[in-house]
This record gives sequence, structure tokens and C-alpha cells, in this order.
Amino acid sequence: MRPGEETDEPSVRASEVVGAFVSYYRPYRALLILDLFCASVLAVVDLAFPQILNFFTKEFFLEPPDVIVASLGLIAVLLAVMYAVRTACQYFITSWGHIMGARMEADMRKDLFEQYQRLSFSYYDRNNTGTMMSKLVTDLFDISELAHHGPENLFICILKIAGSFALLFLVNVPLTLIMLVATVLMAAYAFWRNYRKRTIFTENRKKMADINARLQDSLGGIRVVKSFGNEGVEIGKFDESNHRFVDTKELSYRFMGSFHAVNSVFIGVLYTVTVVGGGYFVAQGTLEVTDLAIYALYIGIFVSPVEQLINFTEQFQKGYAGFRRFMEVLRVRPDIEDAPDARDLDEIEREQRSDTVGRATGEIRYDGVRFSYDGEHDVLQGLNLHVPAGSTVALVGPSGGGKTTTCSLLPRFYDVSAGSLSIDGIDVRRVRVDSLRRSIGIVQQDVYLFDGTIRENIAYGRPDASDDEVVRAAVLANIHDFICDLEDGYETYVGERGARLSGGQKQRIAIARIFLKDPRILILDEATSALDNESERKVQKSLEDLSRGRTTLVIAHRLSTIRGADAIAVVENGRVVEFGTHGHLLESGGTYARYYRMQFGE
Repeated sequence: MRPGEETDEPSVRASEVVGAFVSYYRPYRALLILDLFCASVLAVVDLAFPQILNFFTKEFFLEPPDVIVASLGLIAVLLAVMYAVRTACQYFITSWGHIMGARMEADMRKDLFEQYQRLSFSYYDRNNTGTMMSKLVTDLFDISELAHHGPENLFICILKIAGSFALLFLVNVPLTLIMLVATVLMAAYAFWRNYRKRTIFTENRKKMADINARLQDSLGGIRVVKSFGNEGVEIGKFDESNHRFVDTKELSYRFMGSFHAVNSVFIGVLYTVTVVGGGYFVAQGTLEVTDLAIYALYIGIFVSPVEQLINFTEQFQKGYAGFRRFMEVLRVRPDIEDAPDARDLDEIEREQRSDTVGRATGEIRYDGVRFSYDGEHDVLQGLNLHVPAGSTVALVGPSGGGKTTTCSLLPRFYDVSAGSLSIDGIDVRRVRVDSLRRSIGIVQQDVYLFDGTIRENIAYGRPDASDDEVVRAAVLANIHDFICDLEDGYETYVGERGARLSGGQKQRIAIARIFLKDPRILILDEATSALDNESERKVQKSLEDLSRGRTTLVIAHRLSTIRGADAIAVVENGRVVEFGTHGHLLESGGTYARYYRMQFGE
């Protein structure tokens, strides 16, 4: 692997995972503090009730009946206020605690999406979209649940358990010690079992990601699936992924079943210890019968937090596994980054215009460029190419020869492995990526339209463009009349990936984007391949007008579209093997002449 190249997902230390997770609480510190305060009130109220009952049974209810009856109204009011406060705290914890978790989830999703936008093509070459979607949606839901319930449950459970045992120690130390030992054994077993289960949670996430990947792949290619009548094949593939996921879930649930069964045994042990041990101490005269009832109440109070704490370890494992995968993506460094001394291309051109008045800009030069997608097999093998500023150079040659790769290096979708690629004498690696890509317009063979209206898709070339500018771009791309004939005109919904439009219509909308963007350098990758002959002639004329005064690289298999190019470069086996005008290359009788005879029989 070359230095600076992205790794799939670098490992992250546990301390880094915890530190990064805690950092997402910072904007919501006030909410977290209030949430924990309400949790404290909740725990105190629950712990107070057995003590209140103990006071009533041992002291107050021994008073004369008239005193008791006279005080019942006040007691009812006090208990009502206490539980009203508890209800308000419960509402805050349930509502605003979840809101805090949802906001943290949104922050994490924003960070992950921004990271996906930063990552370069090499990452997407290696990773499936469905898997990335799983990390963006499924994993983050588990993380948000942990973000909300984690601190709150941990705080309440610790308060209730610690408070219960502290109060029980005041009643009877020996019996409480016996219960404490049983509780510690129960908790230790639970944590050990949940720790062992962490690999199952990670495997569940991977299998869920596989299902998302399979779903995205099948639905994205549904037209191909139906054209081959392969619905059954896709169902079979999905069933296979689905069964693998079910297998891991079954393993998880079997594990969970045995886990909770053992916990039930521990709870039974606690009640048995209370009755048997309590009976012994009552017989010895060291424990009152009423205190034994208090013990039973406190077991109900702290057993629930113990179970909750045990369940929290499961929730923690899920959230931790998801957040670790989240962090691994955030830790991936894009292999395309701005150099420390990177400059804006417009700034460079302003300096050049001041040095040489009237000098054209946009000269492109490839010097000994080598490139490999996998670090082992070179697609470009010392390619040399000079494109004078303002000229149009066409790239032709066999499929896989390196034409598209040559053009992909110019906007730095990938970086050269060796050699250099420059614009106006400035290595593209010294130009800011955003500035470089603003200066280059690309129309690809595989047109992608976003889910929205025609206007929105054309305006994607320059989001701040006015309606008149959008219309003008559509006119230049020979698509305006078609749009006006539609019922909703420019507000027509194009469907997912432009499904409601023909291939030629989508291509012309993509060309309109470039007219609107108005870049100084153009890359046309089979830009008219989806058009009929009449539309091709009209759009070709528009592209020629657009190319005038701009540096243009054209990839073409239909040689009729490039006869007017200033020069033609034949790219074969990662090198430029022929270079010249259409007439010159025909006269030389080389590879280009052979392709021309194959297409036109001349």
C-alpha cells in the first residue's frame, strides 16, 4: 500500500472510543446534568418509600386512632407531592433524555456523512454502499440508545443498589453481607457473560450490513434483474444473506435465554437467603419481623436495578460495537487532501495573466505518469501528453487502455503513483481540490440525476444560478423545448436516477449542468453516446461552442464525433502511442487508421 493511501478501516483503541463518545455530550451538558438530577430524585423517592413505611408501621400507626385518622389527609398530600415530583422527573428522563440521544445521533450522523463526502474514490471502490448505509442508520440507532440510557441507567442503578445496601446495613449487618455476596456473584457472572457476547453483537452488525448491501445492490439494478427475468436469483441471494443474519440472531437469543435463566436463579437465591437467613436471625432475636418485611421491599427495589444494570451491559456491547465501527470510518484518512502550500487555481491564473497579458490558461501536461488502482498493476505506464491551453484533444483507444483513468487523474479523483500532472505548469497536487474541481466540468457516459426536479438537477452545476441562467443552459444543451412540453416544465420530477426520462434526455440535462457551471476545462467522457443522430448533431455543435477558448479532453469511441478535434491521442496499454490530427493519423496508417476503417469501412 502506498504512503497516504486509505486503509479500509483502521483499528481504534478502547480509550479512544470512550473519549470520542464522551465528546458528543459536550453540547448537551445542561440536558445531561438535568437528566442525572431527575434520575437522582427518582432513586431517592424509590428508596424513601420503604423507610416511610417502616416509620408508619413501627411508630406512627401505634398512635391513637383519632390521631392517625386526623393525619391521613396530610400524609396523602405529602405522598401525592412526592410522587408528582417523581412523575415529572420520569417525564423529563423519558422525553428530554431521548431528545438528547436523538440530537447526539444526528451529530454523529452528520459527522459520518461529512466523512463519506471527504473520502475519495478509492474508498468507494472497496466498500459497498449498503454497508455504508448500515453504519449511517442501524449502528447509529444503537449508539443513540446507549447515549441516552447509558449514563441515566448507570446512575440510577448505582444509587439504588448502593442506597439499598446502605440502609439494609443499618437493619442487620450479617444478613446484608450474605445478600451482598450473592449480588456480587450475580453481577460478576452477568458482566463476564456479556463480555463474551461482544463478538456476537459485532457479527450481527456485519450480517445486517450484508443484508443492506444485498438489498441496495438488487434494488439499484432492478431493471437489469427484470430484463433477465432473474427475480428468483435475487430472492435466492437475499435469502442466503437473510439466513446468515438469522443464524447469528438465533445464537444471540440462545445466549440471552441461558443468561436470563441463570439470572432468575440468582434472584431466587436472594429471596431464599432473605427468608431463610431472616428467619434464622428472627429466631435469634437479632431481627424484627417488621424489618424482614423491609428487607423484602428493598430486594424488590435493588433487584430491578441489578437486572437493569445487567441489561445495560448488553446495550453497552451493542452501542460500543456500533460506535467502534463509526469511529473506524472517521479515522480513515482520505488519500486526496490539500497540500500545506495548496493554492486556489483562480489565484494562480490571475498571477499568470498579470505576467503575460492575453495568455490563454488551462494548459494540461502529463509527464511520465504512472498509476495503479491496487498498488501492484499499473494502468498508466509512463504516459506523456501535452494539451495546449484552449485546445481540444480527443482520447481514443481500446477499452481498458487507460483513457478514463487519464481523465480521472486531472480533477484528482485519484493521485498519480509516479510522474506529474500539471495545469499551467502547476502540479495539480499543489492546487486546492475544491478550486481544481470547480474549474473542471465533466459529462460522463453513465449519467446520474438526483431525485428531484429538472430545474434542481440542472442547477446542481451552480446552485446559486438564477432561473434565467438555468433556462439558458438548457437551451444551449438542446433540452429546453422538451422541458417546456412537459406538464410541469422545469418542475417535473425526474424520479430516482432520472428513471422517468430517456437516456438521451438525461444526457442533455447533464450537459446543461456543464453549460451552467461554465468551467475552463472540460472532460467529455462519451458525452453524446446516448443521443440519437439528430440530437447528437445539435448537442455536438453546442459542445463545440462551449469548448471554444477552453481546454477540452474528449473520450470517444465514435470517431465521427472527434474529427474536428485539434489533436487526437491514441491511448493503448497505459501510454500515448499516437498523437496528431485526424488527417495525419489516417495517413500514418497506425492504430487510429485501423479503428477508422473498422467503423466506416473506408
